[in-house]
Amino acid sequence: HVQLVESGGGSVQAGGSLRLSCTGSGFTLSANHVAWFRQTPGYEREGVAGIFGTETYYSDSAKGRFTISIDRAVNTVYLQMNNLKPEDTAMYYCAAARRIGRWIGSGLVPEKHFDDWGQGTQVTVS
Repeated sequence: HVQLVESGGGSVQAGGSLRLSCTGSGFTLSANHVAWFRQTPGYEREGVAGIFGTETYYSDSAKGRFTISIDRAVNTVYLQMNNLKPEDTAMYYCAAARRIGRWIGSGLVPEKHFDDWGQGTQVTVS
C-alpha cells in the first residue's frame, strides 16, 4: 500500500522556522521525483520545491528560504522553511511522481505528473 504522510506543520510567528516531513511507505521515495506543494483556500495549488537524487528545485518564493532534502535511511523528504512570512500560510502537501526523475523543464514539475499525494499539514504564519 503506497502512502505519503506529512507532519511538522504548525503555527509560528513571522521570521520563524518549521521543518516539514514527508514519510513514504510502500515505495522508495528516492526513486521518484518528490515535491512539496501548498494551497490556500480559493487559490490553486502551487509547487514549492522538488527533489530527485541530488537535484533540487525551488519556486521563486522558496529560493533562499526553504531547503528540500531527503534521508534515504528513513525514506523521508524534508522541507526546512526559514524566515517564514504570513504569505507562506497554507496547507502543505508532498507528492511523488513515479515517471519523472531529473526535471529539465523550466520551473517545477507540473502537478499533473504526480501520482501519489499525502493528506497535507497546515502551516500558519502570523
